[in-house]
Amino acid sequence: VAIKKINLQGLRKKELKVNELMVMKMNRNPNLINYLDSYLVDEELWLVMEYMDGGTLSDVISKCYLSEDNMAAISRE
Repeated sequence: VAIKKINLQGLRKKELKVNELMVMKMNRNPNLINYLDSYLVDEELWLVMEYMDGGTLSDVISKCYLSEDNMAAISRE
């Protein structure tokens, strides 16, 4: 599993995070990282999700050059 920690202190858009959590909780898809559980720990929301080796898509996009074919393959999947 992977745990995403979201600091709620001073977060202006708490409602958006709650909405995101509810959408993740209600939807399951074999092509997406699935939500497993969540916990409120002090001022942090801990989201427990399936682990994906290789990091987040935003990390890949910001640190790697992707050709148009690579982008198309990622988008298709």
